[in-house]
Amino acid sequence: MRRLGTGIGWRPEIADAVERMPGIDWVEAVAENVCPGHLPASLLRLRERGITVVPHGVSLGLGDAERPDRERLAALAQRAEALGSPLVTEHIAFVRAGGPLTGSPRLEAGHLLPVPRTRDALDVLCENVRIAQDALPVPLAVENIAALVAWPGEEMTEGQFLYELADRTGVRLLIDVANLHTNHVNRGENPAEALAELPLEAIAYVHVAGGFERDGVWHDSHAHPVPRRVLDILTDLASRVSPPGVLLERDDNFPEPTDLERELAAIRTAVQTGAAQGSGARTSSSTGTHGVTHAPTTPDTLATPVALATPDTSAVPATPDTPAAPDAADTPAEAARQRLGLAQAALLSALVAGTPVPEGFDRVRLGVQARALAAKRADVVAKVAPELPLILGDGYRTAFIAYTRGHPMRDGYRQDALDFAEEMLRGTRAAQGRSRRELRRWWLDRSGPAPRRTSRLGRVGRALIRH
Repeated sequence: MRRLGTGIGWRPEIADAVERMPGIDWVEAVAENVCPGHLPASLLRLRERGITVVPHGVSLGLGDAERPDRERLAALAQRAEALGSPLVTEHIAFVRAGGPLTGSPRLEAGHLLPVPRTRDALDVLCENVRIAQDALPVPLAVENIAALVAWPGEEMTEGQFLYELADRTGVRLLIDVANLHTNHVNRGENPAEALAELPLEAIAYVHVAGGFERDGVWHDSHAHPVPRRVLDILTDLASRVSPPGVLLERDDNFPEPTDLERELAAIRTAVQTGAAQGSGARTSSSTGTHGVTHAPTTPDTLATPVALATPDTSAVPATPDTPAAPDAADTPAEAARQRLGLAQAALLSALVAGTPVPEGFDRVRLGVQARALAAKRADVVAKVAPELPLILGDGYRTAFIAYTRGHPMRDGYRQDALDFAEEMLRGTRAAQGRSRRELRRWWLDRSGPAPRRTSRLGRVGRALIRH
């Protein structure tokens, strides 16, 4: 497969600008925002010009304690086929917890949360990755994420964790250098040490993005310019290996197209600088910290599964996509899932439901993460239901943040918008006057004529109609 080159994250807000932008070799689209049967006209035009489009998933939850959902996997596969993509990407993260595995309510994070770098988590992740690989029509690459918090009792560094994941599964890696910088600020991890431990030949491509620092915490916002420190990490990476592709991510607060073009130029310069620094070293093979020979990445290696060593499958069932038997909790693999599930449920509940902070976590950092999750919910709900900020005006954000404290997200952002509107109409913070009438009409139009929950919603519906 040909090298990807220089790319940018395709977003509807900048679609026209991306089409006109010089020097763009490929784009990446958020998979969940693309409908296979109704592809955006902009993406179709880009494909007609020979621009590669890669779907980037955000909700699969490969790091969840439960196995990947078959419907989500099928949806990701459909998008890859509809876009004619050479690969698909997802994150090394958990996004939901609870449910039957733990006997607790299922919770949605609405965000990418870090998995603990433990043997249990690695065993579960490897099996989940294999299940995804079997279900997808093209190779899978997985991305390291940014984290505000660290798990207690971790057994590996990030580089070691990613190395073993690639070693055991053959999965490709999407290395986000901005996330390495985030983890440097927030967790004291050295980006150069992480790069030194990575299987560089497994890299599919690289993400670059901006963020901001507040009170000693780095927020990976994707809404700010790329800082010099992130570009320096990119240069370090490019001095070690020639990345098949490098992509600029921007998700909000979009600048003028000329500003994006300047950032892309800075990214190209950083890669060229790194290549010049490492040209002498790459004339011969280099040996990684695990004693494995690392060959330089070449354009035709992307579609070839990486095989660093014989995979260790001793902890993985022979048929990972077969539902567990009733007594499967007695097996080592299922016991690991249950231990991981309980730990993830306790952490997520503390973040979104206000339960006590699990032992060993930094309470201050968890508070920062909880507030960030609430703010993100408010922002995303405002995008999927833009009528709500219009109806409620300046009071929308304050009301929504207050709502999140006692109402974890239960079924995605669109349902979250409906639940919030319902609570506003029922509770002490209810809108008044014209805002109330408009909110009532909005809620009724979208909740349907039949109550979704007989007792409570029936009463709410009748109360709304009376008003």
